[in-house]
Amino acid sequence: MSGSVTGFEPAEDLIDGFLQVMVLERGLSPHTVSAYMSDLNQAWREIPEMPRPDPGDLAEWAIGLSIRGMAPRTVRRKISSLKALFRFMMEEGDLKEDPCRHLRTPRPGNDLPDHLTTSEAEHMLESLPVKTPLDYRNRALLELAYGSGLRESEMVYLTLDRLDLGEGFVRPRGKGGKERLVPMGEPSVIWMRRYLAEARPALARKGSGRVVFLSRSGKPLSRMTVWTIVRNAVLAAGINHPAHPHTLRHSFATHLLAGGADLRVVQELLGHADIRTTEIYTKVDKTRLSAVVARCHPRGSGA
Repeated sequence: MSGSVTGFEPAEDLIDGFLQVMVLERGLSPHTVSAYMSDLNQAWREIPEMPRPDPGDLAEWAIGLSIRGMAPRTVRRKISSLKALFRFMMEEGDLKEDPCRHLRTPRPGNDLPDHLTTSEAEHMLESLPVKTPLDYRNRALLELAYGSGLRESEMVYLTLDRLDLGEGFVRPRGKGGKERLVPMGEPSVIWMRRYLAEARPALARKGSGRVVFLSRSGKPLSRMTVWTIVRNAVLAAGINHPAHPHTLRHSFATHLLAGGADLRVVQELLGHADIRTTEIYTKVDKTRLSAVVARCHPRGSGA
C-alpha cells in the first residue's frame, strides 16, 4: 500500500508503527500480526477517509462484510482490528474521538442501514424553524444530505467552487480525493441559495475561506456538529429513530431504489467503489422487488 493520508504519516507507516507496539507490549504472535495487517489493509482499500472515517461509513462497511457472506467470527475480528488501531491512535494523540464508538457487530442478513421513511424525512425537513442564520444553514445542510446523499465529511469540507446552483449539481470530493457529480434537487438548490445569500454572509468572518457550511464563529463545522444538527432535527420532529448523518445518506439511497432507480446509478451517486456495498440497500425493501416482477414480467402476476 502506498500514498499518504491527510494529516498523518503514510498508511503503511501508521500500520507498521501500530503493529510494532502491539508486538512489543502485548507479545502478539506472527499469525495475529498477519491477521491485523490483512484486516487494516482491507479497511484502507474499502473505507473512505481512513484513518479518520465517518462512523456511518464504518457501519456500512461492516454490514457489507456480513451481506457478502463473511463468517461472523471474521467480521468480529476485522472490527476488533480497527478498534485496536483507533485506540492506539487516541493514545498517541492522533485522534480525539474513536470512530468506532457507535459501531456494533452486525448480525448476518438481519442488520440493515438505518433510514427514515419518506414521510419522516419530509416531516423532519418541513418542521425545521427558519428564523436565524444557523436555521438557514441547518435547513440547507439537511436538504443536501438527504437530497444528494453526501457523507458528513463531504459536507464538512465542501467548498463554494464545488456548487453549481445554476445547473443544480454538487461535486463532493470523496475517498482518495476522487470527485463525483451529484444532482441537487430543487429544494436543495432553493435552500442553498437562501443560505448563501441571507445567512452565510452573517456567519462569515475574516479567514472563513471558501467552506460552504460555517459555525457561529465563522469556522468550518466539525463532524460532531453535523451529527448534532441531524439528531436535533429528528428529535424536534418527534421521530423516534436513532439518527446520524448517515441515516440521511441511507434514506437517500433507499428511497431512490424504492422509486425504481438503477443500482449502478445509485452506486455512482453514493461514490461506492464496489457495487456490493450498494447492494446493501436492495435488501431493505423486498416488497418493491416483488412489485417490479409483478408489473414487468409476463409471468410475474401475483409474484
